[in-house]
Amino acid sequence: MSESKRVFLSSPSMGGGEQKYIAKAFDTNWIAPLGANVDEFEDVVARYVGASSALALNSGTAALHLGLKALGVQRGDIVFCSDLTFAASCNPICYEGATPVFIDCEPESWNMSPAALERAFEDHDPKAVVVVHLYGEPANMAAIKELCDARGVPVLEDAAESLGATVGGRHTGTVGMLGVYSFNGNKIITTSGGGMLVSDEGVLIDKARFWSTQARDKALHYQHSELGYNYRLSNVCAGIGLGQMEVLEDHIARKRAIRDAYAAAFAGNGQVALNPVDVYGLGNRWLTCLSVDPQSGVAPLDVIEALAKENIESRPIWKPMSLQPYYEKCPAYSHDGGERFVGWRIFEHGLCLPSDINMSEEDLGRVVDVVSRLFS
Repeated sequence: MSESKRVFLSSPSMGGGEQKYIAKAFDTNWIAPLGANVDEFEDVVARYVGASSALALNSGTAALHLGLKALGVQRGDIVFCSDLTFAASCNPICYEGATPVFIDCEPESWNMSPAALERAFEDHDPKAVVVVHLYGEPANMAAIKELCDARGVPVLEDAAESLGATVGGRHTGTVGMLGVYSFNGNKIITTSGGGMLVSDEGVLIDKARFWSTQARDKALHYQHSELGYNYRLSNVCAGIGLGQMEVLEDHIARKRAIRDAYAAAFAGNGQVALNPVDVYGLGNRWLTCLSVDPQSGVAPLDVIEALAKENIESRPIWKPMSLQPYYEKCPAYSHDGGERFVGWRIFEHGLCLPSDINMSEEDLGRVVDVVSRLFS
């Protein structure tokens, strides 16, 4: 491996304001879950995305889980979910004993295919639909919502990767009945680990809030009439989030600049293409992805290994859930009704390029040089 400086895929980037909120938590000795930072973080995120209610949790997965519970998902139910995504999008469906049905993506956006969704509706009556805004790019929410609303099926938006992206003039995560954001270390902002559940349906957030603190009844003694969870975000981590929200727009601008630099660098290379952006709205460019022409003689793994030799981190596209050993027996619907899924092809021929906010122009140049040499 090269002794050159490490270039990361997407590492945390502190803005400097985080320390004052963390210090406040320590100064008040309020470092456990709940506290002023948590309350303020919920308010700041809710105002930013335009939601009336928000609930800060210890992971995006926890937010997805409680979102599905709030929609009434339970054992024996069917829940539709985007196929090309990370496992956290669908694992909470199984937590509740429901069965996921996977919906292929469309080639135009790499997000949920309305055509596949419509065919799935012909065979199933789902309790909810989980729509993922992949790599920070908005899905076709107008078409998806139209199909779901016509059948009275609520939409839960997995906007874990897309905080700051907009679709139809609204923030991703606020178009469906519930929305989820992730603040994991590699996301556009981080709280070290954490997530947020948002909605304009305050009663749903209130119920999720109750479950997230072990479902404690209003009694002096510890009484529990429902199953609860230890899902709340800590006051210290919320402080990090408050500082990160101060630089969110800067992070989005830098992510967009990185994408623009890659687009310019590879514009004349007919053997590679970047992932589609801004098809239905304005994405946040969380990760820039590269698709390799199968006729080029270069495989995505070749690119990943060549970058790794130069101490540059990259990774494969998410492996679709319909190809995962745990989920391969679940029903799944392809974009065009055929046996081959669009998402499978994207996975086979794609990879995620370094999209790190901390990258220098020299770092970007190193990435471009390595990739360009493979296709020269």
